[in-house]
Amino acid sequence: MSIVHLDNRALIDLSGSEAEHFLQNIVTTDLTNLRDSVALPGALLAPQGKILFDFLVSRPGPERLRLECRADVADDFVRRLMLYRLRAKVEITKQDEHVVAVAWENDSSPSSDDSTPSASGIRDRRFLNAIVYRHYEAPLPPANASLEEWTAFRVEQGIAESGPDYALNDAFPHDVLLDQTDGIGFKKGCYIGQEVVSRMQHRGTARRRVLIARSTVPLPASGSEISVNGRTIGTLGSVAGTTGLAVVRIDHVKDAMESKTPILAGDAVIALSIPPWARFGFPEGKAASGGNG
Repeated sequence: MSIVHLDNRALIDLSGSEAEHFLQNIVTTDLTNLRDSVALPGALLAPQGKILFDFLVSRPGPERLRLECRADVADDFVRRLMLYRLRAKVEITKQDEHVVAVAWENDSSPSSDDSTPSASGIRDRRFLNAIVYRHYEAPLPPANASLEEWTAFRVEQGIAESGPDYALNDAFPHDVLLDQTDGIGFKKGCYIGQEVVSRMQHRGTARRRVLIARSTVPLPASGSEISVNGRTIGTLGSVAGTTGLAVVRIDHVKDAMESKTPILAGDAVIALSIPPWARFGFPEGKAASGGNG
């Protein structure tokens, strides 16, 4: 397996008899679906439904939860969690100077048995067409791959993360496919921003989506505009040579594809496709103007 060490990630521990109840009531993830040795994605939202913090959540032990998030926003994340803690019996602490190891290999038909722990680490369940494990405990397995190789793999799999792919407080969970990767619990009770997310799900109003961008030439830098006939329809995220991620209006993408109008990332002509594991499709008919663009 390829292994990379990530020093741009941080770990936040939640412990106590009410830790799960506390987190279940504020984040998008349904923790009743969280098994041992598995990490699920999730987000803490603003009341308006946009992502304030994204994370992976796992269970390191009884009455404990672990959140892996971006290191540069971890302190802000802890402060936000503390605001919601009130009198709940939960301790919230950030681990200092922690490095996360990620191991991966391509596999078009990964095992459905996610419960095999330990030597393989924690299974990252965002990746549905590949095998990926997170390693949190020392000693970490030695690295044999670069950050660029990890980014290229993540791009090819269609997995977006805040920072390189979208800005916090600027995207809804549907935009970045949390509805496709068990990052949203549609059957759980209320949580912050739940009404907006549920409305978007039931009315089918999600218009922005993460797509995979491919070109015959090197793509421009992350953050470049994606346009059709001079009209911006999205933004380029992580880039690995001629392949990248893009958060775009899928109704405008379909219109461009049907009319054979070039789609550009900067000056590069790109083809956009839905990640092969995703369950959504392009809109059936010509989309009306508006949506969550």
